[in-house]
Amino acid sequence: MSDLGHPIAAGVIAALTGFASSFTLVIAGLVAVGATPAQAASGLFALSLGQGILCIALSVAFRLPLAFAWSTPGAAVMIAAGGLTGDFASAIGAFLVCAALLLLTGAWPTLARAMTRIPPAIGSAMLAGILVPICLAPVQAAVELPTLALPAVIVWALLARLAPRWAVAGAVVATITAIVVSGRASGFGEYSLAPTLELVMPHFDPLVIVSLGVPLYLVTMAGQNVPGFAVLRTFGYHEPPARAILLSTGAASAIISPFGGYVLNLAAITAAMMAGPDAHADARRRWIATLACGVAYLVLAFGASAASALVAVAPPILITAVAGLALFGAFGSSIADALREPAHRVVAVLTFLVVVSGVTIAGIGSAFWGLVVGGLAYLWLVLSRRPRQSADDTVAASRTGS
Repeated sequence: MSDLGHPIAAGVIAALTGFASSFTLVIAGLVAVGATPAQAASGLFALSLGQGILCIALSVAFRLPLAFAWSTPGAAVMIAAGGLTGDFASAIGAFLVCAALLLLTGAWPTLARAMTRIPPAIGSAMLAGILVPICLAPVQAAVELPTLALPAVIVWALLARLAPRWAVAGAVVATITAIVVSGRASGFGEYSLAPTLELVMPHFDPLVIVSLGVPLYLVTMAGQNVPGFAVLRTFGYHEPPARAILLSTGAASAIISPFGGYVLNLAAITAAMMAGPDAHADARRRWIATLACGVAYLVLAFGASAASALVAVAPPILITAVAGLALFGAFGSSIADALREPAHRVVAVLTFLVVVSGVTIAGIGSAFWGLVVGGLAYLWLVLSRRPRQSADDTVAASRTGS
């Protein structure tokens, strides 16, 4: 393979993997908050275009492997918040607020530092709680629709052992095959396959903003942007242009939000495929991989309507099940991060249980209340003990010294 072949191949594979592994989750999330199939297709089209342009523009500008993606945890937040709004215009308003918060984070360094210091016990436990219903869907689908769901589960299990990178994509192919064989694809022709952008004027509902917009911002920062920066530093890029990244993703998210594109962020998992030595031995040439990824996403964007039509003809539990297979790794990582510090475990458990409960108080969903309970528990159980512990340690040290 030529000197450019490796990074180009890495970028194309990363784009295919990223798209195939989570487009079902994106569409399911958009539909959950009130989008029609056409509006969901518009959202997927806008997201694909937006991240393709960001990959190309920032990789060329900084000559760094800067990869961008839609927020997979954010799509899970939409599914969790689905019962709180069926008005897609209100969801669009929440998307715009999330974009504004990203812009503010990029423009205000103090907020950026505060976001990177959210205790993992809270942020990871919230994300884990949001993911629980989605990760249970493969089990439920296997019982309710065994002929449709079991092929995807079996293919995923085989590839998870033999070719992990392709496990979710293989499950998607198995699902498509099962849908076609079952005859459910006969309704596919009722949907337009031409890529379109459908403008929806936003409505700013305070309850939807708190229940959807704020959690969307928090999980995008904690679950995508912070790990994305960590991936870059792991591979030797110690000073990524954080401000430019946050401002660019915030601005791009604001532009595509009225078309259903909920939020864009720095990639983490697929970024590792392009920022490491597998893409190119020379770290200075790896930006070519993210450039190729951006071009590939621009091409994949034109399949958004076909992808949305496929989801529309499939049983909802089956689509959520495929999304759940894609999120097993994220769920495991979230649980591990939440429980890593022994002193923070009660905080993590409280946050997790409140989010999983699905309670709605004053019209506001459980993700927000999980953050509130987790924050209060952290203040009471962790921060309030530190001065006393420090004093006790000082006294013990003085006695030892005497």
